[in-house]
Amino acid sequence: MSELIAIGKNIWIHNGPTVSFFGMPYTTRSTIVKLSSGALWVHSPGKLTDGLLSELTQLGQVRCLISPNKLHHLFMGDWQEKFPQAIMFASPGVDKKRPDLKFHRQLDDTAEPEWQNDIDQLIFKGSAVMEEVVFFHKESGTLILTDLIENFHPNHFAGFKKVLAKITGIISPNGKTPIDWRTSFMFGKQQARACFSKMAAWQPQYIVIAHGECIETGAEAFLHRSFSWLGINKAA
Repeated sequence: MSELIAIGKNIWIHNGPTVSFFGMPYTTRSTIVKLSSGALWVHSPGKLTDGLLSELTQLGQVRCLISPNKLHHLFMGDWQEKFPQAIMFASPGVDKKRPDLKFHRQLDDTAEPEWQNDIDQLIFKGSAVMEEVVFFHKESGTLILTDLIENFHPNHFAGFKKVLAKITGIISPNGKTPIDWRTSFMFGKQQARACFSKMAAWQPQYIVIAHGECIETGAEAFLHRSFSWLGINKAA
């Protein structure tokens, strides 16, 4: 069985193992894009397996490894060791958090030359604790997120953890930015609204969510609902 799941032309997701985050079981997910150059772009690289390596080799050469925020770096070292020719891209702050890794470039609001024809990007600003780099794959109309929206199936958690997840606001079909991260935008909502407007203008048709269920239909409406905490009107 294939480990890569195609979600559009030249874009795949890979579902990795569950990891513990403050005692909560978090599913993991990577996104792989085949760029127009033929190179492979890997977002939030997850646990490497023999099956995944085999499939990637058949697709092309891994050239771009993306850490989209300060929480998504766990397996970057393994990928750097396996693909020493790949360029490591750091989101704001991750290079200081992982000085053991050799990052080659810092991500900003402008798409890198390697993928500017295929993928748009922006840094979602306004939080006092973390900035996430958000990506949009043009060919498939896919918005690629990590922690800005979490959308776990209602049965993923049990007992007290399920109660906590509901309070946090990360249960599908109404997943959103976790409440602890939302509060960090207290003094930066104007910046966040500007970032959201740019993100929404991409008009995504599919949303990859690293933790929980991806959004395959009604993506624009879901996006507006998920960010209603910013005081933005819902999509019509």
